[in-house]
Amino acid sequence: MNVRENLRGARLLLVTDPRPDLVARVESAVRGGVDVVQIRDKRASREELIPLSAELRTVCERGGAIFTVNDDVGLARISGADGVHLGHEDARTRDARALLGPGAIVGRSAGTLDEALNALHDGADYLGIGAVYATPTKPEGDVGGLRLVQEISRSNLPIPWFAIGGVTLETAPEVAAAGASGFAVVRAVLDAEDPEAAARELKVHLSA
Repeated sequence: MNVRENLRGARLLLVTDPRPDLVARVESAVRGGVDVVQIRDKRASREELIPLSAELRTVCERGGAIFTVNDDVGLARISGADGVHLGHEDARTRDARALLGPGAIVGRSAGTLDEALNALHDGADYLGIGAVYATPTKPEGDVGGLRLVQEISRSNLPIPWFAIGGVTLETAPEVAAAGASGFAVVRAVLDAEDPEAAARELKVHLSA
């Protein structure tokens, strides 16, 4: 798989949360068209996440999806992930790539246009833009709303970006209409009765 080529066409990024049937749900979601899977578990140790990362990497390899790790460059290296996603307080892009190798992809989070442009300048391969809506981890005061999506869309960034934060099957149409080039979701897919169907439905809005 050519990871960078696949990333250019990626539209749907799935961020995981801890749950006992996670691997089966991710496998279903990848069948539905999830392009990137990012393992995220703020509570588990690196050692606890190593076997789960191996399972998810295998699922992604079979389904042609990109597998990345949230925050932990060391886990990304140990697990053989395709790359890592980093927040504002995490390692620098160039340092992460130095550890993972030049072929690794590095994503960054951005909550403003300035942050997005800075991440681009620093060499990020893709961006998570948001939060768009308030979520359990992002209160109302920390969200950019559809105005942020519109502003990023007008900037014509030369790398893929995914609107994140409260993107659901209900809100997806308006986020896409605001100019989002991709969605990053958690519960919209993982909480769905049929993750495969939910992923397919989300991608419909991005192909319009």
